[in-house]
Amino acid sequence: MSSMSATNGHNEACCNIPPVVADGYVPKGAYEQLGGLKTYVTGDAGATRGIISIFDIFGYFDQTLQGADILAAGDGHSRQYKLFMPDWFKGNPCPVEWYPPDTEEKQKNLGEWFGQHAPTTTADALPDYVRAVQAANPAIQSWGLIGFCWGGKVTELITSNPSINPFSVAAAAHPAMVDPAGAPSITVPYILLASQEEPAETVQVFEEALKVPHHVETFGDQVHGWMAARADLSDPRVREEFLRGYQTVVKFFAENWP
Repeated sequence: MSSMSATNGHNEACCNIPPVVADGYVPKGAYEQLGGLKTYVTGDAGATRGIISIFDIFGYFDQTLQGADILAAGDGHSRQYKLFMPDWFKGNPCPVEWYPPDTEEKQKNLGEWFGQHAPTTTADALPDYVRAVQAANPAIQSWGLIGFCWGGKVTELITSNPSINPFSVAAAAHPAMVDPAGAPSITVPYILLASQEEPAETVQVFEEALKVPHHVETFGDQVHGWMAARADLSDPRVREEFLRGYQTVVKFFAENWP
């Protein structure tokens, strides 16, 4: 089987590992229209802290929705959140049928899809979206951000641009296109959880360049995407690390969110 080389800066794992669909999860939240986008909303209705979640290229998947519900629950006591996951792809996520990209047609389709969904475009649009969600949820006083794979790059881009960044804390899970050049400009507490397939040296240099409170950890036996659409939750080890990943983010947010 042929494989696809890294596309538009994505690492090779991002372009070749097929997602694993988990059946049977019933999401705890509901969908609303906010800022012109369909948005999955979950968590404490009276929360004073909100989280924006940027999913991976596959959009709303059971695994990703389950993770959103876990994160919104926080520690279950003193820290609970209201989480918003907008559909930046407007109903056009990357089709799972294109993975693995083992034909020229699939590779062409993927290249075109990535070209139409640049992380920079979403990062630039985030401040206006947050303002719209804030207007509809006036009880929320500050904002956190988490991004997965493609969304992890969005997280890096906006938190390293203090002129537009509305977030007080941020997380990136198995982020695509990790760029240490942006790390020194990040101005909020930052957690990065890498898989075995993010370039280890790049992740290390990124960590060394961070000037803010941070936590960087590699889940060495997990594939790119283990906290989102590619999580095979039927595997006990993956399920364990999926939960530990979210618990690690919850702990970091609780300890570092100003």
